[in-house]
Amino acid sequence: MDPSALRIEYQFADYGTTFETAPGRVVLDVGMGLAPGVLDHHHPGSGPDCASSLVVGRPELILDHIRPGGREPDGSLTFVTHRLPDFDALASIFLARRLIEQGGIDEAMRSLAAYALIVDTSTLPRDLDLAATPYGVLRALFAGAKKSEDEINRDRIETGLKFMRRLHARAAEGAPLMENPGLFRGLDAYERAVRKVGEDYQNYLADAARSPRFRITLPILDGSGSRTVDGLSVDGPRCFLLKEWARRDAVYAPGGRGFSFVMSRYGEDRFIIGVNPAAGVCLRGLGSILEDLEQSRRAGLGRPPGPPWFEGNNAFFRQRIVDSPRDGSVLTASEVDRAVREFGRVADS
Repeated sequence: MDPSALRIEYQFADYGTTFETAPGRVVLDVGMGLAPGVLDHHHPGSGPDCASSLVVGRPELILDHIRPGGREPDGSLTFVTHRLPDFDALASIFLARRLIEQGGIDEAMRSLAAYALIVDTSTLPRDLDLAATPYGVLRALFAGAKKSEDEINRDRIETGLKFMRRLHARAAEGAPLMENPGLFRGLDAYERAVRKVGEDYQNYLADAARSPRFRITLPILDGSGSRTVDGLSVDGPRCFLLKEWARRDAVYAPGGRGFSFVMSRYGEDRFIIGVNPAAGVCLRGLGSILEDLEQSRRAGLGRPPGPPWFEGNNAFFRQRIVDSPRDGSVLTASEVDRAVREFGRVADS
């Protein structure tokens, strides 16, 4: 179809917001469901997909939704994704728009979706040069923005869709996406972003040097016991590729093979805890412990329960991530740290 026949609008929702099917609207990487016009992978019943792989794997959920009876859509179409859209959210919007424009999936779209799945599952090979990866460059393009959230959301859509168009075009030419220094050569904004990734590594080294490092014992993913891995806890990281550098760290990790457990705090009330999928461990049970502490503390403060801690309890995350409530946690850093240490029988290095 002619893309100019549709007026495209964008809306941004909080993480974990539930959406139902609605005419003239496509919800991607948020919505807590899989239905016509809603493609999300964060709900407990989801499979091992990201939003981008759902677009190419289930195109009928978009095409049949906006083309009822085979009619061409007209008027306006609203795309909804989560606030501060990331690689997968932006790739899924690009892929959905291209699907609508051409009515089908091409091989370059499949390549982009496959790469987005690797990014979203945090399974980029640890020996890659992050400055030569689309993921690292896009993160650098977004890092350090000092605008209102609404402006950041709009800028990410504009920058991200332009970025995805380039990746799709290069993939159509046969260029590899996993690690390719030539993808952005000669483009000033992208070359500056490449240099920024290199600078970010120096920021990581400073973050790691000032942060607690320890050994932590975590459940093995298949339930066969527990395993002790290297852990890092960073309060207010300056680097924007924290978990990626940490998993590659041969300088500060006690075992010399990177940190498999990383906990970070942003501001006063946002905590993100995750483990490297390659380590074969998970955080099963930690989210429930923190949620019980959260609700007890809220009750003591006379505050309503609020959204829960996210436990990664689905086939995609497989309990490898724990994230604080989307309205922020009332727990202090010391309370979260104590819960983690008791859960993982932490031994300081």
